[in-house]
Amino acid sequence: MNITHIEHIGIAVKNLDEQIKYYENVLGLKCYNVEEVPDQKVKTAFFMVGQTKIELLESTDPQGPIGKYVEKKGEGIHHIAYATTNVTEALAHAADKGIELIDKTPRKGAEGLNIGFLHPKATNGVLTELCEDPNK
Repeated sequence: MNITHIEHIGIAVKNLDEQIKYYENVLGLKCYNVEEVPDQKVKTAFFMVGQTKIELLESTDPQGPIGKYVEKKGEGIHHIAYATTNVTEALAHAADKGIELIDKTPRKGAEGLNIGFLHPKATNGVLTELCEDPNK
């Protein structure tokens, strides 16, 4: 598995607009992209901090993964995402090492990335996302 850097940290929020104001007005960051990912039932907002992104995630459906997460655990850090040069190979490598996968094959995520998740039961409680930029 070739991890190149932390791609982003995903933070589950109840209200995207309120949190964008906090990140912009208090932390001084600039939201550069807001995007809905219908198949994941989520609306996202992105901020750059150095070379790492912060991704805010608001559920568009209470039964979606973020809706269920916020209901059960409240707002907060949801996942950490690592950039890799080949997400298909990275998922296969993790599976070969006995790591339980949420995604056996990559799917499309926000910002056009190919993504796949490792199950938090197999990663010390940390939901882990592997990301590949198909344009690089």
